[in-house]
Parts: sequence; structure tokens; C-alpha cells
Amino acid sequence: MTDAWIGETLYDGWQQRFRVRKELARTKSPFQDIVVFESETHGRVLVLDGVIQITEGDEFVYQEMLTHVPVLAHGDARSVLIIGAGDGGVLRRVLQHRGVERAVMVEIDGAVIELSKQFLPGIAGDAWNDPRADVIVGDGIDYVAKAESGSVDVIIVDSTDPIGVGEVLFTDAFYAHCARILTPNGIIVNQCGVPFMQADELRETSLRRAQFFPHVSAYVAAVPTYVGGFMTLGVAAKGTNPALHSVETIRARAEQAGILGTTGYWTPEIHAGAFNLPPYIAKHLPASK
Repeated sequence: MTDAWIGETLYDGWQQRFRVRKELARTKSPFQDIVVFESETHGRVLVLDGVIQITEGDEFVYQEMLTHVPVLAHGDARSVLIIGAGDGGVLRRVLQHRGVERAVMVEIDGAVIELSKQFLPGIAGDAWNDPRADVIVGDGIDYVAKAESGSVDVIIVDSTDPIGVGEVLFTDAFYAHCARILTPNGIIVNQCGVPFMQADELRETSLRRAQFFPHVSAYVAAVPTYVGGFMTLGVAAKGTNPALHSVETIRARAEQAGILGTTGYWTPEIHAGAFNLPPYIAKHLPASK
């Protein structure tokens, strides 16, 4: 055991710290500072620009909710676009769905992919080698701008917060292109921060999406290392409101997809209940149309 600690720098006045058993990698890519270390309590941890991204201990909570909720809310997703998610965890969960025929993952920082493959192999598992996966090291903004209209069923944006390299993934132009390339029943999901500390992120992102989608809402997940209460995952849909599916509908879809019994956090009941927001979160969403 060492006396070395790594403290998260997301907030000026509040910090969580991890005791470091062993630092595994530290590098500066063209886009961000990257650290991977072995923690005493949460397994291996990925840190980007001083902000905790993923830990082996609780990554399943975030990855399952970010993936299974939109894919099952769609109901017949064949083509999924993932932007970011360089650790491969979202890709892995997307490919667990039997009906998915193609999963394109666009990650701007190839160093995140390579370090995740080397030091966090369990997060992605065999997803990197799945023939349905198309992993692109490139700019997600450029990809959606050039993608064919109506070509994607679900878009999952797993980015850093809207600062630095992740900032351009929270703009009007980006959401306009996402709406264009989604199919008529298409859905987009992206993390919107911890509203107890980052309410502006949820509010502003939701207002932007409301310009292009008839249904804009959010659901929550309790991820231990995303401190400050519930993490919100913002969802916008062109077709059916994803917040209105019954537990029975989601269970039937999950059974057909092969998801039931494979998860550590997500269940049909959690799926449906996650849209029931506490008032302190719900007040930051635009009024329903």
C-alpha cells in the first residue's frame, strides 16, 4: 500500500480522492491528459483531464443504463452509433442485443482506446473483435455531419462534460445533425451530469435538444463514483416518448434481445422507474409538448 492519492478536479470546492495502489499509465494525448491507476477500493480507474471517467468497480451501472434504456426503448434498433466511449463498455452492451446488426463507435482520442485495451480489458470484453462493430478513431461531429439521413436508430453519446474536448458535443448544430440522421423512431441519449452540482448542463442540453425532437426527458442512475447524487442521462426521441413504456413492454423486449439476467443494475423495473424524477431534477427539463 502507498500513501499516494489521486483527487478528482471536477469541482472547485468539493473533491473525491482515491488511494493509489499502482499507477499504470500517465500520458498526454493531443486531446487530453490520461491516467490509469489501480485503486484500493474500485479496481482500475480511468481519469481524463483530472475527472474520473470509469472504474472497474461500478462501470456496469453507467454502461448498462446508458445503453439498454435507449436500445430497448426504441424496440427494434438495428443500427447504433456510439460517440466517445473509448473504454469499449458501451460497445460491449450494445452488441449484447441480438437485433443489433451494426454498431459504429467514433472516438476522437485513439489513446483512450489503446490504453483501455491494455489496462481495462474486462470493460469491453470481446466487443473490439465483434464483426458487427466498426470502431473509428475520428471526430464524432464530423461523422454525424456527413452521415446519411435516416441511417441510425439509436445514438449514444458517452462524452466528457461540456468542457474541453467534449464541448462541441453539446451544440445546436450537433443535435440538428443527430435528428437528421436518426430514423423516424430514433432516439439519442447522452450523459447530462449530476444535477445537484451540474444543473446547468441538464437544463441547457435539454433546451437545445427540444428544438429538434418532440420528446425530451431524462432518467437517472446511481453511479457511486459520479458523486453528488443521481447521474442524469438525457434522452430525446423522434417517435414514441421513451418515458412511457411499461415494465411489461420493456421486459418482453429485453427477453427477445437476450438481456434479461445479464445485468448488475438494469432491470425492466429500474428502466421504467428511472424516468420518475425527483422535483429538484425535473424542474430543469423543458415543459412537455
